[in-house]
Amino acid sequence: MTTQPAKSKAVGAIGRRLAGHRLLWPALILLALLLGNLAFHHDFFSVRVRDGHLYGSLIDILQFGAPLILVALGMTLVIATRGIDLSVGSTVAIAGALACGHISTAARPGSVATMLTAVALALGVALVLGLANGFLVSGLGVQPIVATLILMVAGRGVAQLITDGQITTVTSAPYKMIGGGYWLTLPFAVVLATALVALTAFITRRSALGMLIESVGGNPAASRLVGIRAGGLLALVYVFSALCAAIAGLMISSNVSSADGNNAGLWIELDAILAVVVGGTALTGGRFSLGGTVLGALIIQTLSTTVYTLGVPPETTLVFKAFVVIVVCLVQSPVFRAKVLRRRGASTPRSHTPAGAAPQQQEVRA
Repeated sequence: MTTQPAKSKAVGAIGRRLAGHRLLWPALILLALLLGNLAFHHDFFSVRVRDGHLYGSLIDILQFGAPLILVALGMTLVIATRGIDLSVGSTVAIAGALACGHISTAARPGSVATMLTAVALALGVALVLGLANGFLVSGLGVQPIVATLILMVAGRGVAQLITDGQITTVTSAPYKMIGGGYWLTLPFAVVLATALVALTAFITRRSALGMLIESVGGNPAASRLVGIRAGGLLALVYVFSALCAAIAGLMISSNVSSADGNNAGLWIELDAILAVVVGGTALTGGRFSLGGTVLGALIIQTLSTTVYTLGVPPETTLVFKAFVVIVVCLVQSPVFRAKVLRRRGASTPRSHTPAGAAPQQQEVRA
């Protein structure tokens, strides 16, 4: 039979393992935000079925957070290579503008063939944009923040040129399916985002690709010495990031049945970077966590929902979000938690040794 000390030791080991898991703190933060919303709206967790579709606040968070999950997914692999992609917001706008522009001028805007052509056009241009970023970074040695900043500025102008500075509206049931439709009672955007996350996780964790990306980001010099072709990997991750952003752009424009070259995907690159960091991936490159990125994106989307739930005034919305983000980053910081625990330990009164008694020898652990 297992003795009580052995059980306690096993429970303690499990507790330490859970406390050290990289997904623990993002999961706890997300849970805290959800419970905070529940305190103000008692039906926040309720999910209803209407017309064969699931509805509710939780479903809305998943649906509206799907584009951010995809953008953050591509950003994760870029950051893992010690890079950054500031052009994803412009890619979102360009993809939506191209797709809606093609549908609005097609002879049969409501046909499936027109929708597929629009999607192929948007993804093809995104592929070219990703190759351009990858060539600047890997081929010419331009700093990633500078290389992608070029497309961030120019791409927004290109999106407005495509739409002539106007909001392009479309009427297409097949295209509406991408971001606003339902499949098997769930929003199709959620199904699509889940499939892409699962596929990315399978490819990066069941093959050597993930390890190669981490090696290039963790130690570029060592990876070059062992024969890893970093240039091809860098181009690959920027292409993947652009494709993820393009799919997100299709979701956003499809959901509202219009394309806005000026506001579509505006500042989504900052939310994506924040989601990656909150999820536990360091900006210094190396190891990455796709699960943490998904949790980080859900945290950002839940925070946006919380702002509306609490009725925060519009003029203080950004300040409120910044405050919550600072708290989230501090809670996740191991250095901050160690300092807080050290102060608590220092403030705890120590037992005094009686006069004449030999001081107890403390055990020193390595």
